[in-house]
Amino acid sequence: MKKENLRDNMSTLELVLNMLAEATTTEISKQKQPESFEENRMVAIEGGEAAGEARLAVEKRTGKPVITNKNAAQLQNLVTGLIETINDKSDDQEGEL
Repeated sequence: MKKENLRDNMSTLELVLNMLAEATTTEISKQKQPESFEENRMVAIEGGEAAGEARLAVEKRTGKPVITNKNAAQLQNLVTGLIETINDKSDDQEGEL
């Protein structure tokens, strides 16, 4: 089965915004020190919101969307390829029985 990393199909801007969300979430977590799953979930939402606000600011200034159909098409092709690979492997295993 061919493995691909989802990040390999992201634009530079998508990668940077994803890293921003992760770094922001980490910093908020250090500050708030969540203990429960719900507290951690809320911290993750806050980190994602910060990156979402940055994405909107970039889109406003550039006049172009960060996430494009091209990116979505690449993701669709990746998912379709993985499903086909899994199905082919499953068919091969059934034939061995």
